[in-house]
Amino acid sequence: MTSNVQGNVNYDRLPLTNDDNPSNSLYNAPPSPDPNITSFHTPQLNPADLGVDSTGVPLGAAPPRFLGAALYDDGGAQFRNSYASSHNTVPSAGGSEYNGSVYALNDTLGATPLTQGSYASAYRDDPNDAFAAEQGGHPMSPIGRSQNRLMEEKRAAYAPPRAKSKRTVMILAILASIILLILAVVIPVYFAIIKPNSNKNLSSDSGSHSDTAKPTSTAKDERPPVIAAIVTGGDGSKVTTEDGTAFTYTNSFGGYWYYDENDPFNNGARAQSWSPALNETFKYGTDKIRGVNIGGWLNTEPVSLLFTCPHSPALFEQYLSNAEPAVDEWTLSLAMRADTARGGIKQLEDHYKTFITEKDFAEIAGAGLNYVRIPIGYWAIEVRDDEPFLEKTSWSYFLKAIKWARKYGLRINLDLHSVPGSQNGWNHSGRLGTVNFLNGPMGYANAQRALDYIRILAEFISQPQYRNVVTMFGILNEPQGSVVGQDALSRFYMEAYKIIRKAGGTGENNGPFISLHDGFIPRNQWADVFPNADRLTVDTHPYLCFGGQSDADMASYRNTPCTAWGGAVNNSMGAFGLTNAGEFSNAVTDCGLYLNGVNLGTRYEGTYPGSGARIGSCTPWTDWQNYDSKMKTSIRNFALASMDALQDYFFWTWKIGNSSVTGKVETPAWSYQLGLEQGWMPKDPRAAQGVCGNSNPWTPPLKSWQTGGAGADNIPASVTRDLAWPPPVISNGGAVSLLPSYTPTGTVVTLPPPTFTHSGSATATIDAGNGWANAGDTDGMMVAVPSCSYLDPWVGPTANPPSPLCSGGARRRYEPREPMTTPTSA
Repeated sequence: MTSNVQGNVNYDRLPLTNDDNPSNSLYNAPPSPDPNITSFHTPQLNPADLGVDSTGVPLGAAPPRFLGAALYDDGGAQFRNSYASSHNTVPSAGGSEYNGSVYALNDTLGATPLTQGSYASAYRDDPNDAFAAEQGGHPMSPIGRSQNRLMEEKRAAYAPPRAKSKRTVMILAILASIILLILAVVIPVYFAIIKPNSNKNLSSDSGSHSDTAKPTSTAKDERPPVIAAIVTGGDGSKVTTEDGTAFTYTNSFGGYWYYDENDPFNNGARAQSWSPALNETFKYGTDKIRGVNIGGWLNTEPVSLLFTCPHSPALFEQYLSNAEPAVDEWTLSLAMRADTARGGIKQLEDHYKTFITEKDFAEIAGAGLNYVRIPIGYWAIEVRDDEPFLEKTSWSYFLKAIKWARKYGLRINLDLHSVPGSQNGWNHSGRLGTVNFLNGPMGYANAQRALDYIRILAEFISQPQYRNVVTMFGILNEPQGSVVGQDALSRFYMEAYKIIRKAGGTGENNGPFISLHDGFIPRNQWADVFPNADRLTVDTHPYLCFGGQSDADMASYRNTPCTAWGGAVNNSMGAFGLTNAGEFSNAVTDCGLYLNGVNLGTRYEGTYPGSGARIGSCTPWTDWQNYDSKMKTSIRNFALASMDALQDYFFWTWKIGNSSVTGKVETPAWSYQLGLEQGWMPKDPRAAQGVCGNSNPWTPPLKSWQTGGAGADNIPASVTRDLAWPPPVISNGGAVSLLPSYTPTGTVVTLPPPTFTHSGSATATIDAGNGWANAGDTDGMMVAVPSCSYLDPWVGPTANPPSPLCSGGARRRYEPREPMTTPTSA
């Protein structure tokens, strides 16, 4: 291991045959790749990865050709390719001799041979090892008699590092004392004089952010700072958050965090060794989405938020005795605005600050997960008229989520959970009640607003600063397909698709994967609706708990996900393309406080409106503190089967708050975090592979056009014509031409980017974008026509439209206007 390496270090060529006995098949392995090809490199992309301590390499010896990151593969056995991938050695402050093959071949940590030591299951350099071939790789060329070095010769050439003498230790101690004395003088000077002055020279070039794992600077003056802050770390490293608190990063899966305040858009972090770093391509259909929802955070709902936060009692429970109880975010917002004694609507921001923090993102990566789905309401952008939601504030916390996800190597599925009028009438849509999206007299106008919000979000996340983190966009959560109709929903999806692709462009990494919820319509009915569309995924939410109830033992559900879901997912992956489960849980009954809604009871106990006879008591299902080992094992088996059957998934949800009445989680089947703590969720989600009896239930890859490759965005003209927007008829509303509608004359609301602090002061020298990826998109925003009449967006489907709709004849149309950027301080 050398410290003066510049650029990549070529391996010395491996002999492919034994010249003494060329006919012997033992000595004719599959060829190793040619080290002279342009794609050949060592596992180290950065010189610093090789480390600085060379005591393990004898004087004059060449760097070992088998150095690599194999030691940091996951806990299971992994084959080591005969040439390197882009899998780096885990970064560490200053490098470490323990990262190299010297220690793998001379297991000083365990003082045991390679085949028995702590590296035995993680390091593979034996030509006789069959594991590589089993996994589809190439074993190294076999050992020859005259030209190849034996494993024992390698160990002899690269002997274990010798213990340092006492004299050496004393010299090092004296040098360390001198260095500390120098630092005591240099650090104050640097932070008081040098660093503030260097901040003034930071570049504002939007293309200056790095897409490599190597630390880069956005400063025009590229001289390195005098003192480099720690910007990365792996398992056991200390993380200091922006508020000064600290925690220990725990990730046994080879993941590492990365954040440099001088280069805040660096995408070098990796969630786990098996998950692509953010600056690498996520191969959908091959790389598995192992995700979790962050529900109840930026889009509140009672089941997630029965908790006591530091600043107020439980958000919903404290208002249950009101004349109008808080049952959704609408009524919660009204109650809070009237409750000035507790801080009014500011209580919601207190919730944003405390319910989810940076540490949650670190723990999600440490749990072996690589994706988060974050529900958000349209009020993150704007509200109109008397809508009581807290406007724009949640957006600033979504920006924090992007920063934290980037820091820990997680990708984000941004899910628009609530749209004007409600797409399903359920409490998580913002307002419990009726469906007013593509349904009823305001169904078209509300859909127009929703498309504007999709456009604004798409323009933001398609900017180069964000597109490698927010890589998926769920454009509408759980629309009621049976209410609005598949034709109208398909037309809405097609229009949204065109809007998003206009914002970010087409082809791989140009804007997000677009996630379309199935609307509770069978997935096979979506198979040919959008042929050759660029990067679409169909989203389904398979829950067992909201149907018929049973008192069957939890152990009896072990294979239910395999038989109920596995086949449908396989078929959809082949017919439609990428299929993801945007939500699922461990619940097999509807037991859980407020799971069905505030004060609505449960089907299991026969207290839910319209439910049948009582099945039994919910206590055995919710009293998790008294689960025995059999119950925990049964839940874990169900979770593993679900993960294997669904293949690409997002568990609902990461965290459930405690009830302020009982002081504990009342819906345990829905909390990933609690399951990890209590032992019923798998510590390693990869353990799910093969649980359903087939380790590879669907054979990748996806079709090229499904991943943004050849043929993408080539939807036939006949399909585009058949799905033209708007639909001619709106469910329960009639002809769209007779309904209230908006016109594109408004000034577009653009979302503000984050601001960054540098040495304690705000700086404008880091280009965070202006919220608008496509400057050529100059259409105005849909707003009311002054001469026309409109109903309340939440009026319900049975109201009659205004008559006449507009005064002075036909409704007026205007030319599009240039969008105006919302000030950063907004």
